Amino acid sequence: MSTVIRSENIAKAVPHPIGRMVAYWTVTIILAFSITLSGIGQLMRYGGNVDLVTSIGFPLYITYILGVWKLLGVIAIVIPGFPRLKEWAYSGIFFLMTGAAISHAFVNDYGDYGFHIILPLFYAALGIASWSLRPNSRKL
Repeated sequence: MSTVIRSENIAKAVPHPIGRMVAYWTVTIILAFSITLSGIGQLMRYGGNVDLVTSIGFPLYITYILGVWKLLGVIAIVIPGFPRLKEWAYSGIFFLMTGAAISHAFVNDYGDYGFHIILPLFYAALGIASWSLRPNSRKL
């Protein structure tokens, strides 16, 4: 007795890559814009950057170091190519932002409604989202 097995094509629901790409660029642009403004503000010592740094006990020259590293990190994330550099930039932004939140928490400098804790953690979350949504061309 011979048994014939029928082959069936089953349609699979494949997520549309355009939606992921739009989400990646939306999150990345928000992250890049925010970190760029923060870096420029620190380099220029504009607004409350001086108070933010000195209130947690850091020396004032740290604003130049942080400002330069933030701008270099944004450039690394946005430009095409250099996937290993992008990995370092994403991790740098994550450590910088979580370190800022922890530093403010340790000295009880929460800001209004926890702003000094929530904002850096929000930027860290944007960095994680951008990293996880990045296209294959930007991965190692």
